[in-house]
Amino acid sequence: MEQDLPGAGEQIVLAGLGNPGPRYAGNRHNVGFMVLDELAARMGGKFKAHKSGAEVVEGRLAGRKVALAKPRSFMNLSGGPVAGTARFFKVGPDGVVVVHDELDLPYGSLRLKLGGGDNGHNGLRSITKSLGTKDYFRVRFGIGRPPGRMDPADYVLKDFSTVERKELALNVDRCADAVEALVAHGLLAAQNSFHAS
Repeated sequence: MEQDLPGAGEQIVLAGLGNPGPRYAGNRHNVGFMVLDELAARMGGKFKAHKSGAEVVEGRLAGRKVALAKPRSFMNLSGGPVAGTARFFKVGPDGVVVVHDELDLPYGSLRLKLGGGDNGHNGLRSITKSLGTKDYFRVRFGIGRPPGRMDPADYVLKDFSTVERKELALNVDRCADAVEALVAHGLLAAQNSFHAS
């Protein structure tokens, strides 16, 4: 699949992954929600419950029509709400961009790609199953590996450390910039800008 710019049509769905509710809000696993909150603030929009099973904000980002979607399901059931939002807005998988945490990247580093495996990420596994394809865009926010012998499943459900939190707002901001670059200029340009740092 050679496509570089998300979405053949005008509309794009930007989905951020996380778990709903205040108990999980500061978790590493919820960084996708944090990035979408930043994008919603840039668009001047507020999330509202949507029949797709996600909280949705509609508006424009980088000159394109976008729907921001935060699934109201738990992480491992993200696929239904993401696919439901895409169906509602008549967006194919090539117009879906998923923002998620990534254990295999150092904290704060960013990687953008189209397609690929789920790398043990239950949210991605659910989305791939619901969309029926791996060919959707991903913006991966590095959270690093757990220390010592900590179970990755426990690690992702812990809040960012005090040291990490000092850089968190900056890193979330940079990730939002990367999403905007992807939407405006395509995958290659966004990779060139954000993979080096």
